[in-house]
Amino acid sequence: MGSKWKFSTAEGARRKLSLCLLASLSVCFCVCGAEDSAMENIVTEKKAEESHRQDSADLLIFILLLTLTILTIWLFKHRRFRFLHETGLAMIYGLLVGVVLRYGIHVPRDINNVTLSCHVNSSPATLLVNVSGKFYEYTLKGEISANEVSDVQDNEMLRKVTFDPEVFFNILLPPIIFHAGYSLKRRHFFRNMGSILAFAFVGTVVSCFIIGLLMYGCVMLMKQIGQLGGDFFFTDCLFFGAIVSATDPVTVLAIFNELQVDFDLYALLFGESVLNDAVAVVLSSSIVAYQPEGDNSHTFEAMAVLKSFGIFLGVFSGSFALGVATVSLTCPHVTKFTKLRDFQLLETALFFLMSWSTFLLAEACGFTGVVAVLFCGITQAHYTYNNLSPESQDRTKQLFELLNFLAENFIFSYMGLTLFTFQNHVFNPIFIVGAFLSVFLGRAANIYPLSFLLNLGRRNKISSNFQHMMMFAGLRGAMTFALSIRDTATYARQMMFSTTLLVVFFTVWICGGGTTQMLSCQHIRSGVFLQIGPDGIERRSTKQESAWLFRLWYNFDHNYLKPILTHSGPPLTATLPACCGPLARCLTSPQAYENEGQLKDDDSDLILNDGNISLTYGDITVSTDATGTRTSGQPVGGINSDEALDRELTFGDHELVIRGTRLVLPMDDSEPPLPRDPRHHREL
Repeated sequence: MGSKWKFSTAEGARRKLSLCLLASLSVCFCVCGAEDSAMENIVTEKKAEESHRQDSADLLIFILLLTLTILTIWLFKHRRFRFLHETGLAMIYGLLVGVVLRYGIHVPRDINNVTLSCHVNSSPATLLVNVSGKFYEYTLKGEISANEVSDVQDNEMLRKVTFDPEVFFNILLPPIIFHAGYSLKRRHFFRNMGSILAFAFVGTVVSCFIIGLLMYGCVMLMKQIGQLGGDFFFTDCLFFGAIVSATDPVTVLAIFNELQVDFDLYALLFGESVLNDAVAVVLSSSIVAYQPEGDNSHTFEAMAVLKSFGIFLGVFSGSFALGVATVSLTCPHVTKFTKLRDFQLLETALFFLMSWSTFLLAEACGFTGVVAVLFCGITQAHYTYNNLSPESQDRTKQLFELLNFLAENFIFSYMGLTLFTFQNHVFNPIFIVGAFLSVFLGRAANIYPLSFLLNLGRRNKISSNFQHMMMFAGLRGAMTFALSIRDTATYARQMMFSTTLLVVFFTVWICGGGTTQMLSCQHIRSGVFLQIGPDGIERRSTKQESAWLFRLWYNFDHNYLKPILTHSGPPLTATLPACCGPLARCLTSPQAYENEGQLKDDDSDLILNDGNISLTYGDITVSTDATGTRTSGQPVGGINSDEALDRELTFGDHELVIRGTRLVLPMDDSEPPLPRDPRHHREL
């Protein structure tokens, strides 16, 4: 009995000891687990802080690039150097920084990096990794070649300064395209509207197919001699032709503006570059949408071609309609029928947000935001601008001019940077030489045949020296780069992107830098910015030179649309039939009656003295005295609506606006006002 008790007591002691040891081990494991978790959190926080510092340093690099570019621009303007434009400077500085980042800075290899092999059919966008019961999420950053696995840290640093391509389309491109439409000189544009549309639409399509066919021959040559390292189809060649057909002669136009070159040449180049960017975007998307029936998606099929052409027309017209309709139905009415102009900051903010939202709305609806925001800018300048307060007018012009300058120089700096920081460049000498030749021939096929055909119907011919200058000024820039970098997943797209960079560099540096010499070589007059006739007298547009379609549109717009959407133009009570009197009074704002003497409605820079004025709307004359009150409304004898339109077109962007007792006349084009015509009842 006693021995049994002793044995039981000893066994119980052992059990108690085991329980104590288990409890101690559990506590130790819990403490160790807590310490490991705390250490892991500390490491994670340190990595997040390091990543934040790295991101700040990367952004600082671009800020310093822009700062250095601005200071050098000032030096060049001060010294009157024209052999290199600001965009070329931005690319040079980007190249220098890219060389330093690529070859001058190396990040020590992280010993915690682990490389494991597993066989999967495709690369997952998101990867879940189970580490000791904890799941971690990893996202796909891109493909790394086998010989670069050991340099993954350097690749990570270079990838940090590589932006998501969507940043270009959603953040940087909208202000550039909007500013092009918002600052468009509509008189110069409509003077040459037929020629501009021909170069932008027909010329871009011709250039696309010429380049595509020539590059397909080049690709076939590369395939025969064994220089092709991947798939490269005819649709890829057409896509390359579409993206390099987008011209961006920002360098040439800046020099034209500074030297005051003939405004018809300026309008042709500017109008073509504005519209053909939009055409190139839609054309490239329609080529990507080419899908013939069957397993091989790269065979020729007539129905698939027609479908792609239908997509091109549908996307372009839909984007155009969306851009114009969205602006016409919102911003002008908000600024017209509210007192928002009393709060200039809110007015400017609303104008900015509604303009940008047009781009995003078009992209969200499956259309092209570039086309939508371009015509949004034109519509905003034509209608909404007239409803803004003078302070908001100045603010919006300066805001979008600043955004355009910063975005454009940022893109060109980034171009230089990506030549060394992009991880998947494919440079092929045969493809590069073929690209330069095809771009040159495609531009020639655009300019010379179309100019010959257009001159058959133009009174003011496009001279041979103008054609040579337009041929020379076909620079590639921001839009070409943005379209090429948007998709670099395949071998063909990587080769296209690398070659596109070289094309942009060459055209900006060589063609842009040689603009002044080319003007001298072609004996193109500068210092006038006017069209001079053979008799030495300035020529202006006449009724015969104005397109009849434009004249019909102008009369409808001036008599109905502007009074509905703005405070300018004749009151609707004077243009609509008497039966529409209640509707006319409802849609006409009180300011429209106060500004009844307004002739036009754009920029206002030159203030004239008080006085009487007599102005014509169609066949109705409205006279105002120094107090701005209406004194007469009788038709003017001897002046019909066509002559009144000619006079208004003659003034172009010079505008007369009655605000109280002051007459406001814009002088944006730096042109002298026309002498007074004694036949017209205008007394100043």
